[in-house]
Amino acid sequence: MILKIRQVGEPVLRQKARPLSIDEILDRSTQELIESMRETMHDAPGVGLAAPQVGFPLQLVVIEDQLEFIQKLPAEQVAERERKPVPFHVLVNPKLTLLITESAQFFEGCLSVAGFTAVVPRAKKVRVECLNEKAAPVTIDAEGWYARILQHEIDHLGGVLYVDRMSSRSLCTHENYARYWKDQPVAEVTKPDKLG
Repeated sequence: MILKIRQVGEPVLRQKARPLSIDEILDRSTQELIESMRETMHDAPGVGLAAPQVGFPLQLVVIEDQLEFIQKLPAEQVAERERKPVPFHVLVNPKLTLLITESAQFFEGCLSVAGFTAVVPRAKKVRVECLNEKAAPVTIDAEGWYARILQHEIDHLGGVLYVDRMSSRSLCTHENYARYWKDQPVAEVTKPDKLG
């Protein structure tokens, strides 16, 4: 079932999500929610979706970065972003650790901030410890774009949106991003004289 994606301004997006117990993870209703979140993410389309984005203040995330999304990008952007396909997986009660303090800045969007994008600095390498959809413990070491996706989605569980972390002068509509900034290096985009 395709779920309604909540938009910025709705209170559920600013709440701290609660953890799920093992019994709750394995419960049929949670398993159905996971499948609905997967369908909703694919329909949007997006590369990640957190439960608060569909109205449930739970520490639950689905992620999948499909090859077809990556193939639409120029090869130099794929290399610069260190973007590789990521198979579908589920994070429950994730704990994020930044493995290096070095960050990368790229334009980032969000299904709950429809129509906009902005430059957001994110750590280049992270570790996530969580449970999967079977309540089994999982440790993920990620870098590049996958690390960015993880940070973005886990932020949702703490009531944080990318607009809280963005370079505010870079905020623009998707239309203006495509018109002016899509092919510009981020270092150029974030120069004070470029953004007014």
